[in-house]
Amino acid sequence: MRTDGREAHQLRNVEIVPEINHYAEGSVKISFGKTVLHCTASVEDRVPKWLQGTKQGWVTAEYGMLPRSTHNRIHRDKANNSGRSQEISRLIGRSLRACVDLKAIGERQIYVDCDVMQADGGTRTAAITGGFVALALACKFLLDQKMISAWPLKSYLSAISVGLQGDTPLLDLNYDEDSNIGTDMNFVMNDSQKFIEIQGTAEQAAFSRNELNAMLELAEQGCNSLIQEQQKIIGSFFQPQSQS
Repeated sequence: MRTDGREAHQLRNVEIVPEINHYAEGSVKISFGKTVLHCTASVEDRVPKWLQGTKQGWVTAEYGMLPRSTHNRIHRDKANNSGRSQEISRLIGRSLRACVDLKAIGERQIYVDCDVMQADGGTRTAAITGGFVALALACKFLLDQKMISAWPLKSYLSAISVGLQGDTPLLDLNYDEDSNIGTDMNFVMNDSQKFIEIQGTAEQAAFSRNELNAMLELAEQGCNSLIQEQQKIIGSFFQPQSQS
């Protein structure tokens, strides 16, 4: 039993609330337990200079933390311009682009902003999972407004953390677990159970191939559960590949 009462294989309580922003083309509030983020997807009728004239769009992301999203207040500039925030922004952008047909959105850019309201571990995985739903809602807006003629998303996308406590893999680490555990990994997957990105390190003791396999299996279970939560919001207009 873990400090918050979960079993090793259990996610925290996951909640995704759509349309939290009146102005954004797509928006959600996503909660992984006490970790809470607002994710908004904004459509811009322009692309970076290097894409102009290519008839191809772009999806990018920006991740930031509010000053009192953590135990102690962090300066706004430091929170949003740190190397960590930039690295996570790039991770979110790469992950989202992996599930988009960029030619289908034309020469426009979708900007996904992921703002951490409250952090208790797993902010990057929550950002990817919630950012995808915001992106899907923005794509539906484009299709409904006849700004695009074909559905641009190729797959669902979700992300989860897994850690090793001794030789036991734990799913969806909270802050206390994340800060004390020996091995911490983040997995980004699509709905075909293919991996888009894996980040991980052993901070105390090295892990074995069998332990890695156990973490991979647990990550698959977690990401599949998150896709089921995403379906509750966007399943009426976009089904996972396994069900389409």
